[in-house]
This record gives sequence, structure tokens and C-alpha cells, in this order.
Amino acid sequence: MVVTERVGLWLNGARGSVGTTAVSGLLALRAGLVPPVGCVTELLDARLAPWDAFVVGGHDITTTPLAKRVESLLRDGVLPYDVTGCIASGLDAADAEIRPGYDPAASSGSQADAARRLAEDIADFRARHDLARVVVVNVASTEPPVRVEHDSLAALEEALAVPGNAVLPPSSLVAYAAFQAGCAFVDFTPSTGVAVPALDELAVWKGLPYAGRDGKTGETLVRAALAPMFTSRALRVLSWTGTNLLGGGDGATLEDPAHADSKLASKARGLAALLGEDVTAPLHIDHVPDLGERKTAWDHVSFEGFLGARMSLQLTWSGLDSSLAAPLVLDLARLMAAAHAAGRTGAQGALAFFFKDPLGSDEHRLAEQARELHAWARSLDAR
Repeated sequence: MVVTERVGLWLNGARGSVGTTAVSGLLALRAGLVPPVGCVTELLDARLAPWDAFVVGGHDITTTPLAKRVESLLRDGVLPYDVTGCIASGLDAADAEIRPGYDPAASSGSQADAARRLAEDIADFRARHDLARVVVVNVASTEPPVRVEHDSLAALEEALAVPGNAVLPPSSLVAYAAFQAGCAFVDFTPSTGVAVPALDELAVWKGLPYAGRDGKTGETLVRAALAPMFTSRALRVLSWTGTNLLGGGDGATLEDPAHADSKLASKARGLAALLGEDVTAPLHIDHVPDLGERKTAWDHVSFEGFLGARMSLQLTWSGLDSSLAAPLVLDLARLMAAAHAAGRTGAQGALAFFFKDPLGSDEHRLAEQARELHAWARSLDAR
């Protein structure tokens, strides 16, 4: 009899919309209540942990129970009413595994102490459930861009030990704690997170894989598919204008220009890489509360053809943000657990398919990213 290893999925920001949808979706999948629509790992030729192998826990600075968060997701059409009763006990079990997250405003002492507590929470979770490994995924709110001054691990850890010294933003402290706990890490946000040289040094030293950043779920997904069409046809893109309308918590967070800067920079880097040059690309993000979980993106592409002919393409993308993001979170948990088991270390660039601003890869074309992902997944079994 083959014994399936149990794997932990630890969500930082577990009680947010994406975290709650991911947990609800996982419970529905393993109960056979829904098909795995949107789960890319179902298309891969690789041996990955089954859905029922996962145990969920996490950190969050809010105390609203998952069951309460589900109510708002039901109203927004993210979750179907006919499955919620069947997953209620599972939601309560997952909620019981969520621990207080790191809140700089309420934290005293050093960031080293805070990271130690976070890492101990994860280690305790792994031990209590007899888990082979744990994958930590950051799905917390987007942070403003931060430049971390200390590039070496030694210098960073010396600074972290000083009480009151805010060396790392919360997303990066979470990544540091994950590595200290011996876990693979995924940054699904555009926050600074794991994109710090000292954290790469720590991951390599510990022999741990990581991936990120900024999950590619909507407008950028469309751009990654369409932009290569222009370049392959030798059509010159003159400008690519975008307007994003967001409701929900993500929209409220990005209403603050400081927080929106991370998202805007992530999107801009990807478009320039796809087109091979910088083009005029103004992008606006507006918070529209009544949209709830729905996100709408409108793009206007101005391009030049033969003999200087001016033409344009307009498109509208409308979707439910958490419905698009949650299956990718579950995919990444499966893939990173397999990467950890296979001894992969450092940035997993082959997972660029999932991200707007991929770490460890300069490839942004969706079709090429998909090919790399499939090849990488097959290679996990060649060990």
C-alpha cells in the first residue's frame, strides 16, 4: 500500500478573500463537490500531492472567522451556496489552526523575536499534524515598495536582533520566518517579500525553494497572451493603456497610492519585457466598493502597421478576483511541495507562468512559460 505524505499549506493572510477562497476550494475539491476547474496542476504530467493530503493553517492579524468571511464571498458569487454546508466543519478546523500574524504597529521587541514566534507556530503545526513538509504562501494585503538595506544574511540578522529596529517589511519577515522553519515559500503578492538578496542566501543555505511574485490572474494574464501576437507579427505597439476597477479588500488597499505603487511597477515591468521595449503605458487602479470581489480591466492598445497605418485593439476583462487567484494558490502549494521533496533550491523560475513579476526568470510570454512549466513538472520525477 502506498502511503501518501501529509503536506501543510500555511497561508499568511489566511482570513483574507484569497485565503478563504483557497481553503474553501480545497475542502470542496477533496470532498468531490466541485471539479478542479482553473487548477493548472491537473494538466501536468507529474506526481503531485493529492488534495486530501493537505492540512491548512496560517497567520493573520484579523480575527474574523473563516465562516464569517465565507458569507461575504457567497454574496459576491465567489462561492456556491450548495457546497458551504458541506465544508463548514472543515472551515472551523482550518480556522482553529490560524495564529496571530505579525503586525508592526502592535509588535514590541525585535523583529528577530517576531520571526522566531512565527517560525515556531509553523514548526508546531508541522509536528502536531505529522507533516512531511509545509509550504508557506503569502496572500496578505499588498504593501508599499520597500528597499531593504542589508544584502547579506549576516548583516540582516544582526540588524533584526536590535529591539525596535524595523529592518524588514512584514512580507519579508514572513519569508524569513518560513525559511527559518524549513519551509518552501511562495509570494503571491507584489510586496517586497522574498525578493531580498539576504533571503535568497538563507533559502540556498537551508536548501529550500521559493517562488513569486504577484499572482497573474487577470489583465496581466491577457497581456501575456496578446503582447507576443504583436511582436510575432512585426506590428509596432505605440501605447498600451489600462484602467482597473477593483472592489473588495484589494481595491481598498490599492486606493492608497503608496500601496498601489507595488502593483503598478509589477505590471509595467512585465509589459516592457513582453514588447521588448518601453512604450507609453499609463495604468490606473480605481477602487469601486460596490463591485465587491469583481474586477474589471479595460485596455486600449494603439499599434502601427504597414506603411505607418494606425490601428487599435480594445478589450475588457471582467472576473472574480479570488476565484481566479485561489486555484493558483493551491497549484503552487502542490508544485512547491514537490520541488521541496525533489531537493530544488532557490528561486524556481519555471513557475513564472503564475506570476506578473517572476523571480528567477525573464520570460513573460505565456505560451513559453507554459512550456517551461510542463517541462519542469516532468523533471521533478527524474530524481
